[in-house]
Amino acid sequence: MRASPISATIDFEADGEQHGFLKLPHSHDASAWGAVMIPITVIRNGDGPTALLTGGNHGDEYEGPIVLSKLASTLKASDVTGRVVVVPFMNYPAFRAGSRTSPIDRGNLNRSFPGKPDGSVTEKIADYFQRYLLPLADYVLDLHAGGRTLDFVPFAAVHVLADAKQQARCEAAMRAFGAPYSMRMLELDSVGLFDTAVEEAGKVFVSTELGGGGTATVSSVAVAERGVRGFLANAGVLSLPDGDHTAQRTTTLLDMPDGTCYTTCEHDGLLEMCKDLGESVEAGEVIARVHDMTRTGAKAVEYRARRGGLLAARHFPGLVRIGDTVAVVADVVERGIRV
Repeated sequence: MRASPISATIDFEADGEQHGFLKLPHSHDASAWGAVMIPITVIRNGDGPTALLTGGNHGDEYEGPIVLSKLASTLKASDVTGRVVVVPFMNYPAFRAGSRTSPIDRGNLNRSFPGKPDGSVTEKIADYFQRYLLPLADYVLDLHAGGRTLDFVPFAAVHVLADAKQQARCEAAMRAFGAPYSMRMLELDSVGLFDTAVEEAGKVFVSTELGGGGTATVSSVAVAERGVRGFLANAGVLSLPDGDHTAQRTTTLLDMPDGTCYTTCEHDGLLEMCKDLGESVEAGEVIARVHDMTRTGAKAVEYRARRGGLLAARHFPGLVRIGDTVAVVADVVERGIRV
């Protein structure tokens, strides 16, 4: 396979703090010899594990970019053992546009792995992470939220893996993140995910969903900040001072065992949610109604939970379309787990 066209302006093996770019040549109408410049920070202090921290995989999710930008400007080499690689705006074109996908090629980075060195801009970015950054990493944290179309209770997440030892290490890292909720997450389709690429490489991987609506809140940023430090401490990269309670003291473990967790909309219309995030739901209970937008007098369509549990996610905009995820109901496995 040919080499990636992306070049790094920093030295991954040098000690100290470095701030630079992943430079991807991109010729377009406004810049004949232009480039996509993806900011990157590498902080290294001798030998030790490597943690790769990413945000902005989708461009309309902001907790990751905020928290990782702050971390890149404050974390010192003397604070760490090993190496921390920070990419706050992973899909930089999408982040600059405030959109889930890239405005250049409409590529969804989190559906583009393993990527192609001779593909689209998004595929080239995926290929660089797959072949150049992942081999460096022992631990990977990819910070997500719901973007403009979804909202979540704040959780860190892992997937159920075939390798029980890898699963246990991922779950330990998830608990160390210390979010109010911790999720064993079932994806609608795992093909092309960054998550899948990391897990298949045998790394310790944690993802998050920390709210949504296309913005960040004081509380969601605080969860992310505490969580990043807890994740790095679990990786052995960062030592927390005695009495440093950076993580949530307890977490509630949730599980998505099968596809009945998802409620998918079968109509276009005006969405009325009947349950708030975090509320308990009984199987068969009405969780949402969709009202006709084309006439008055029509009866709303009711959507009922396919299983009991906790409302973990919901459609965010007031209007909904056929095929949208209306809600996600997760099983409550255990409450009050100390982290």
